[in-house]
Amino acid sequence: MRVLMLSWEYPPVVVGGLGRHVHALAQALGTAGHDVVVVARHPAGTDAETHPTTLERVGPVRVLRVAEDPPHLEFVRDLVAWTLGIGHAMLRAAAGLLRDWTPDVVHAHDWLVAHGAIALADLTGAPLVATLHATEAGRHGGWLSQPLNQQVHSVEWWLARRADAVVTCSQAMRNEVAGLFDLDPEDVAVVHNGIDPVDWLRPGRPRTGPPTLLYLGRLEWEKGVHDLVAALPAIRRAHPGTTLAVAGTGSCSDWLAERARVARVRRAVRLLGHVDDATLRDLLARADAAVLPSRYEPFGITALEAAAAGAPLVASRAGGLGEVVVDGVTGLSFAPGDVPGLARAVIRCLDDPDAARDRARAARDRLDTDFAWPAIAEETAAVYAAARPGPPRVLGRPKIPTGNVFGRT
Repeated sequence: MRVLMLSWEYPPVVVGGLGRHVHALAQALGTAGHDVVVVARHPAGTDAETHPTTLERVGPVRVLRVAEDPPHLEFVRDLVAWTLGIGHAMLRAAAGLLRDWTPDVVHAHDWLVAHGAIALADLTGAPLVATLHATEAGRHGGWLSQPLNQQVHSVEWWLARRADAVVTCSQAMRNEVAGLFDLDPEDVAVVHNGIDPVDWLRPGRPRTGPPTLLYLGRLEWEKGVHDLVAALPAIRRAHPGTTLAVAGTGSCSDWLAERARVARVRRAVRLLGHVDDATLRDLLARADAAVLPSRYEPFGITALEAAAAGAPLVASRAGGLGEVVVDGVTGLSFAPGDVPGLARAVIRCLDDPDAARDRARAARDRLDTDFAWPAIAEETAAVYAAARPGPPRVLGRPKIPTGNVFGRT
């Protein structure tokens, strides 16, 4: 099949797990014989002079990297306007490709490419497949109280309702998306994220000193890393000297450092910022536990990375993490936001290193069956093959709930 895929992040532009997912999926589809073109962007803040639009072949995939237009729009400050701008730029760049190449399917990854993807599906008559990797309501605990939240939610609603096929990365996300956007859950396909475990393993270290915990991921409220900091005093009472390494960047970095000071564990917390893959793998090899305390997590690709590296896993049961980490089998889990429960799970992991290593081996073994990219590419291709362009649809603006969309208080 000829696949036109749009994503707002694609290596080397990687913000979170979405970029890694799209890259690996595109490569796996290309390796399976599909003709894949990925439309992506250059780093934010660049322009057509410094980073012109290019079409290059990367392995079995062609990547159309689109230059940003001249207007002074910033991703953080002008998110919706910036998204409209990059969508327009993607549409214009792809128009040249369509002169002698027509896709069998257009695949949009998340709301930030909705405008360009919908326009390209309309122009080509190809079915539109949309993967919703997260939702604005989910990221904000069910609240859509600010204008930006409402704008993003309405674009997600438009993309979900316009798409001819909708994909989510977990059963939890399928239920969330169906409820938010008035879809039949049976019409939403679940295709897990995956990982190639090759090259992730590093020689571990013998445990000779105090334990080391590792958090990997974005530093945002929904990732729950502040809960891990709050649990650290109890963990250190049970295992004196325990330290926490935090690998990642985000808007909560300064706030997190302040939370560590308030909890009197600032010297035990190392904020490493962004780390490259090689450094991350070394950190995982040295960690006594990788702790993922998310309050909201559509899937949790970091859990797969930890499993691939052989690190013992302690994770919340938020969203897809509850499907990736099987409590007592491939890791230990706790309820999202439950700080005492988090502390107990980490202490249990550190109390019995042999059992932790057994669970880590089980987690890594599962990667070859449930989360292998060739199988995920095959499932995605089946969604493509089944998708059919629907009749023209006239969609009004969705109603924005005034209360919590998940019924929380």
